[in-house]
Amino acid sequence: MIKILFVCLGNICRSPSGEAVMNALIERNNLRDRIACDSAGTIAYHTGEPADARMQKHAIKRGYNLTSIARQIKLNDFERFNYIIAMDRDNYRNILALDVEGKYKDKVKLMMDFAIEHSDNDVPDPYYGGEQGFEYVLDLLEDACLGLLKHIVKLDLEQK
Repeated sequence: MIKILFVCLGNICRSPSGEAVMNALIERNNLRDRIACDSAGTIAYHTGEPADARMQKHAIKRGYNLTSIARQIKLNDFERFNYIIAMDRDNYRNILALDVEGKYKDKVKLMMDFAIEHSDNDVPDPYYGGEQGFEYVLDLLEDACLGLLKHIVKLDLEQK
């Protein structure tokens, strides 16, 4: 089983959306028994909360259900997950800082490194922006999750 952890700052907008988009792709491709997803944040501020209501509203319009409850990334996540996907470079650095020995750095990737159509470096945090920010986050995640799925199928699933 390939396990993916999507990580943003508070785990209420971008990472739960990445989890939901990826889960939809996994379901569409009949890979539920081979790939599992979760999400977390680099801070604990929103721990125990559902996804941001605005993010949920925009996700639902596209057919995605954000069911995750916010939690902070833990050290044992480095062992539990094959891929730890950071939404931006700040969170990427924060995740790597948790791995003080550098044992798991090959597991930590940037979400937008998997994008096919978009050239953005980061998935921007829509929390303080307007409605269009939430839509743009979903555009980026749909693109990058498709690229991530193709990467996983090619590198991890076809070899087994």
